[in-house]
Amino acid sequence: MRAGPRPGARDSAVPAVVGTLGWAARSAGPAVFGAGSAYTWGMGLIVVSGASGRLGGRVARQLAADGIGQRLIVRDRGRAPDLAGAEIAVADYAEPDALRRALDGGGTVLMVSAAETPDRVRQHANFVDAAVAAGVEQLVYTSFLGAAADAVFTLARDHWATEERIRASGLGFTFLRDSLYADFLPFMVGDDGLIRGPAGAGRAAVVAQADIADAAVAVLRDPAPHAGRTYDLTGPEALTFTEMAAIITDVTGRKVAFHDETLTEAYASRASYGAPDWQVDAWVSTYTAVAAGELSTVSGAVEELTGHPATALARLLA
Repeated sequence: MRAGPRPGARDSAVPAVVGTLGWAARSAGPAVFGAGSAYTWGMGLIVVSGASGRLGGRVARQLAADGIGQRLIVRDRGRAPDLAGAEIAVADYAEPDALRRALDGGGTVLMVSAAETPDRVRQHANFVDAAVAAGVEQLVYTSFLGAAADAVFTLARDHWATEERIRASGLGFTFLRDSLYADFLPFMVGDDGLIRGPAGAGRAAVVAQADIADAAVAVLRDPAPHAGRTYDLTGPEALTFTEMAAIITDVTGRKVAFHDETLTEAYASRASYGAPDWQVDAWVSTYTAVAAGELSTVSGAVEELTGHPATALARLLA
């Protein structure tokens, strides 16, 4: 999960033709479609959404490297990764009919959460409803650590609403609740070397995006044992922003520090971005959620799913 832009920092949001296989493909498997086809025996058709993005792209590349066929959902065919054994479907989360076609015949589907917008919950509902109509067996959804109706981090409420929609749909599901992305921490540093936000001495177990991708691949390869499960995907330790700043300093050689803003300061320092109120609330509540202890959970789920320990921040940045 990424946090929004911070004062003086670079923008950290640096956030159909479909071959329908259907029942016959599920029954015949590779005997008909051959090794490397989008149909994979024992899993049904694996579908990866957001395949032109960072997380979806990582997952797609790992599946392709393992010789597993897949269907990739992208909004722009020109940005789709060119991977062996992959077919391409073009669909936007705002396009229910295109989504249904893209998901038709899908067995296990990675549903990467949509870009942060005011109507993201509706877009997610479109995806879930399309999955039901298309006969998808299991959704693997990238949610957020501490997702709840009353979460301090405002966007975690969107994830909770999406989880509830999936639960009510009757689909099989696995929820991967990601912590803040450790990869984006350097982009939260302003030109003055400060990370600013009202986090106090709160802690967050930031997670490497590569670990999330590894976990998603593990579930997609063998979804049945993970049906109905929710996994908190975190780093190996919960750190304060002061500690994170010290690690960035030690690894990169750039002097970085944390400035604990008041709420008033936090809103004022973000006013120059001209962002809508809902987005500024999301940026600020990233930090207040940390202050409230909502991101301090340290889980062993990364190692449980992938067989390797979660990546420490210092190792990631090295």
